[in-house]
Amino acid sequence: MRYAVLGGGKRIRPILAIAAAEACGANLAPLMQHFAALELIHTYSLVHDDLPALDNDDLRRGRQTTHVVFGEAMGILAGDALLTEAFSWLASPADGVPPDRQLRAIVTVSIAIDSKGMIGGQVADLEATGADAAGAIEKLRFIHRNKTGKLILASALLGGILGGGSDEQLQALDRYGTALGLAFQIVDDLLDQEESSATLGKTAGKDLAQGKLTYPAVVGVEEARKELAALLRTAEDNAGMIAGRLNYLAQIARFICERRS
Repeated sequence: MRYAVLGGGKRIRPILAIAAAEACGANLAPLMQHFAALELIHTYSLVHDDLPALDNDDLRRGRQTTHVVFGEAMGILAGDALLTEAFSWLASPADGVPPDRQLRAIVTVSIAIDSKGMIGGQVADLEATGADAAGAIEKLRFIHRNKTGKLILASALLGGILGGGSDEQLQALDRYGTALGLAFQIVDDLLDQEESSATLGKTAGKDLAQGKLTYPAVVGVEEARKELAALLRTAEDNAGMIAGRLNYLAQIARFICERRS
């Protein structure tokens, strides 16, 4: 578990939660464990995604994947334990957060990763592997919004909910997170095609080799970049609606959309 979680990564999801909470004017100290739970969930999904039964990958975050180092059975169990530990962290008392807010936060994260969220997106991704890319844009958007996007959306909402955000702020965070979640995966699709394994820290060209649906495959690179730019504008516009004293949500959106790994 430690090997998987502490082996690098950008920590985008907990950082998004921190940024959303700060934009809503929250005191971060009682909330950090709850935000860190997002990284446990994300890492569990990567550990399981790399397993031989799914993507069968041996490189993650610049080093050997967890199951390669510790064996497939231990990789499965480590992922299971990370997910369970995450909800223990989310359910721990948070000073200053009303119980109904904390319950709402736990439900928000749960829905994001259930059979109609992240797991449903992963199932759709597996079923679409090798499918004809022609006319598959709606199927692709479904996969990306669920497999990747919903946990990113839940990260922004988690920060707003636990951070005491108003209904208007949470609505802006919902639109911000929805746009950013899809944008994140479009960038991943482009980088998988354009960058090296050394730069990415994971196997480059894997999606193309496995016949997965990606934005470059379905609409082409130019159209993918146009949609990415539109999603970035939506994220920036909604970030600006959260009138907190310390608000760097727009800068995070630009970083995500302009990253090279």
